[in-house]
Amino acid sequence: MSNNSPLATGGEAVTVRVFSQRFSSTPRGARLARRLAEIQFERWGLGHRSGLSRTAALIVGELAANAVTHGRVPGRDFELVLSRTPGAVLRIEVSDARGELRPSTRPPVPDALAESGRGLLLVDALADRWEVVDRHPVGKTVRAELDLTARPPGPSGVTPPGGGATPAG
Repeated sequence: MSNNSPLATGGEAVTVRVFSQRFSSTPRGARLARRLAEIQFERWGLGHRSGLSRTAALIVGELAANAVTHGRVPGRDFELVLSRTPGAVLRIEVSDARGELRPSTRPPVPDALAESGRGLLLVDALADRWEVVDRHPVGKTVRAELDLTARPPGPSGVTPPGGGATPAG
């Protein structure tokens, strides 16, 4: 489902684009969420193979995988919501039904030989900010944001947080 809604900011209208879809809480559902997110990013003009698109798709993939691995409740789906405010922010939200299992916003560093446990480390490294919020009436939402002003869509490669800018000095 796609929706466009105007948002008034400083006297001028801005169109906020929104994509929302529920998926089965299975590995297949997580893969489909990432693939549909990639298609949506292309429709929004973020570039199919741009650094921004790849970064955002990686975040979607990690959050969706966490939702089906740690947030799964039999018979309940997870939800992906993408929103884009042109020139401002790309927001990725993944919601699941397990509100009592909340990830730490400071993910621990996994054992070097561990086969899992790096998803939120990637989200933390790639997103400009992320948080976990309650979802009403039940569950939680993990929200990650990418600032678009610092990340113009590039031709290839993953754009680091802050658009690759180096500190002055």
